[in-house]
Amino acid sequence: MSGRTEGGVKDLDGRGYSVWSALLTSFLPTRAFAHASDRGHVLLLPTGYYLVGGAVAVAISFLVLAQLPTDWLDRFWRRRLPLFTLDDGARTAVSLVSFAGFATLVASGLFGSRDPLSNPLPLVIWTMLWAGLTVMQGIFGDLWSWLNPWFGPYRLVSRLFGVNEDRAWRLPNWIGCWPALVLFFAFAWFELIDPAPDDPARLAWAAGLYWLFSFVAMLLFGYRAWNPAGEALTVFYSMVARFAPVERDENGRLGLCWPGAKLFAAGPLSASGIAFLLLALSSVSFDGLSKTFFWLGLFGINPLEFPGRTAMTGSGTLGLVLTFAMLAAIFLLAVWLGRLLAGGDRPSGHAAGLLVWSIVPIALAYHIAHYMTALLVDGQYALASLSDPFALGWNLFGTADMAIEAGIVAGAESAWWLWNIQAGAIVLGHVLAVLVAHGFAARLNPVPARAALSQFPLTLLMIAYTVFGLWLLATPTIG
Repeated sequence: MSGRTEGGVKDLDGRGYSVWSALLTSFLPTRAFAHASDRGHVLLLPTGYYLVGGAVAVAISFLVLAQLPTDWLDRFWRRRLPLFTLDDGARTAVSLVSFAGFATLVASGLFGSRDPLSNPLPLVIWTMLWAGLTVMQGIFGDLWSWLNPWFGPYRLVSRLFGVNEDRAWRLPNWIGCWPALVLFFAFAWFELIDPAPDDPARLAWAAGLYWLFSFVAMLLFGYRAWNPAGEALTVFYSMVARFAPVERDENGRLGLCWPGAKLFAAGPLSASGIAFLLLALSSVSFDGLSKTFFWLGLFGINPLEFPGRTAMTGSGTLGLVLTFAMLAAIFLLAVWLGRLLAGGDRPSGHAAGLLVWSIVPIALAYHIAHYMTALLVDGQYALASLSDPFALGWNLFGTADMAIEAGIVAGAESAWWLWNIQAGAIVLGHVLAVLVAHGFAARLNPVPARAALSQFPLTLLMIAYTVFGLWLLATPTIG
């Protein structure tokens, strides 16, 4: 993930430096750090033009959409291309294989190499699962419902011991997905604030205890009841999957649709669902913000003398909470102002529950931009480590000796194309968010003029967040 090194700054080649290592690297080659997303680039491009261009692109998309007929947009979102039927017959088997792989990874964390770049557990959890699978969910739909390591074991235990979901304890209706939000906050805290989230043994204990806690909760409350309420990854991945252009109906038939079209089939989220989506976005934003010279300057820290994550635990925790609170307050204020301008009769909570779905394209875009270098470099380390999970000299998949091409994210040329892809993802994500928000606004306000007025404050928020995201990509950061 990010922020794993204890000190240093980044140069254009994305290498982490302390004061002493800056002197040594003129003579010695450097090794890639765990989690390539820690490396960034000091942009040597006309940053101001990118910021203005991104803001203008979002603004123009709002103006264009405001002129389009509502029925045209509705027909646009409803278009589908049917494909083929995929039944659930193999779902239990796939999940059992996933559980076996997860158990092996936990064992490798406890008994394998101590090096985070050689042990597959941190590489798979942070790079392939968190960074990579999120992108896959946004492209191919809900793969997690098949790959999660609970479904198969739950089905197996249910059949062996006669567990009946109808006899399980009932979760109260008010609980929503508050348990998942609490667990997701703990997940984000561990990733961003904990001093050693890459330590294989530490991560193995955390992952193993989380799996066990979730499994016991599923046995107590039922799989179908606990998953959408308390399993943080399931809640997050299912929200992201609604953006995917691949959908599957209740009969198992696959089809293609426009990206984001499935969001319109969703009902308004509860307060806990709104908070969960905003936390997902704010945590990734804070991940980038917490490494900037600006953030360190607020606490009087010289980036060349970065004291490490342990010394930043308190300020990091405060920053994570404040970033979420500020985003939530500004989003709710924008929705309230929009309702005030449009004179709608729907409650602000109902409008917020619908409009918050427009956060999904933004969250996915930030995820792609933020973790792109991790996927490109740490993904290679993950493939290599999977062939030898216990550092015993195995080569199970023939990848143990593969050459790691860390240079793919190093150098001025790489900085140019990486930053442009990342910036493009952020701008496109916000444009799609405006498109989604406009569709919901038309549902809340049938009169086109009122729908456009209701979106004006939210569009301003999206423009500001576009500029903020591009600034995060361009500003110098510690390693």
